[in-house]
Amino acid sequence: MAVTDFVTGYDHVGIPTNDMEATIAFYTALGFKIKWETENNGRVVFFEHGDIVVETYEIGGKAVGMRGAIDHIALAVSDIEKAEEEIKKTGYPIVEGPCFLPFWENGVRYICVKGPNTEIVEFLQKY
Repeated sequence: MAVTDFVTGYDHVGIPTNDMEATIAFYTALGFKIKWETENNGRVVFFEHGDIVVETYEIGGKAVGMRGAIDHIALAVSDIEKAEEEIKKTGYPIVEGPCFLPFWENGVRYICVKGPNTEIVEFLQKY
């Protein structure tokens, strides 16, 4: 088995921001709609257009603000517990999770793995 046996598709890309109002203006001007908005140590806004979802979040002035400031890519999974078992077999470090957040209608559970280029890949199950 492999972790990808539980991956059902792309979920979102996470982008930190120091200016949420400018970020909202930018993505809505491009035609994205605000799909979900919440708080998690700062304001979090999800934008959607078709199958494309972008998560933006405030991190207290710590956003890189440069090319390459994307923080993570999230992949939807069908079973977070089984995905976690397979992730542990890879030897790549779980740097966050499993965690629950009250996002979307019924919440999400996720695990974040750090890749060899310091990229973060999030595996996420919506409930």
